[in-house]
Amino acid sequence: MPTTSPRLTPLAVMVLALLREDDMHPYEMVRVLKRRRDDRMVSITNGTLYHTVGRLHEQQLVVEVGVDREGNRPERTTYSLTEAGRGAVVDWVRTQLPQNTHPDRFRVALAEAHNLDRTEVISLLTQRRDALTADLDTHLAGLGSAADRGVPDQFLVEVDRQRHLIQTDLAWTENLLTRLADPAFAWGVTEDTPPDPLGLHS
Repeated sequence: MPTTSPRLTPLAVMVLALLREDDMHPYEMVRVLKRRRDDRMVSITNGTLYHTVGRLHEQQLVVEVGVDREGNRPERTTYSLTEAGRGAVVDWVRTQLPQNTHPDRFRVALAEAHNLDRTEVISLLTQRRDALTADLDTHLAGLGSAADRGVPDQFLVEVDRQRHLIQTDLAWTENLLTRLADPAFAWGVTEDTPPDPLGLHS
């Protein structure tokens, strides 16, 4: 078992989360991730995926469970998630979900947030909402100060754009928190949840 928390890339987290669904070989991982359009969030190539799986194996987060060959194709090693790997996904999401400084990591954390229970997700997103609110206040104060000093708008377009992005993100986060607070909004994996919710292994 690893003695320290592993440092994971967003792609590594996506691989571990995928193996929570079923054992797979890297070729199938690439196919499923691309079919789900997860390459919108991170770059996915055969080379990076195989390298990532190799690193996860070294970190004892995944384990080899079989090797198969079809025709003249190269052997394909199937991997399964270890308990350490299962915990690593949850720990990473817990760390990244309340953050508002790394949009690429947040997108992956949000995509895998269903691995946490509803109450914890609400708490983590509430922390992020508060951070966004503070960030928005800082931007508004900066823009107000710049206006008082007569700074031309041409030097403020990037700051103004960021203000709009924060406001949009904040409104979206508030809406999601409202939806999560409603028991009718299904969350997490239950006995009624199919093992492949997007139907991509059929």
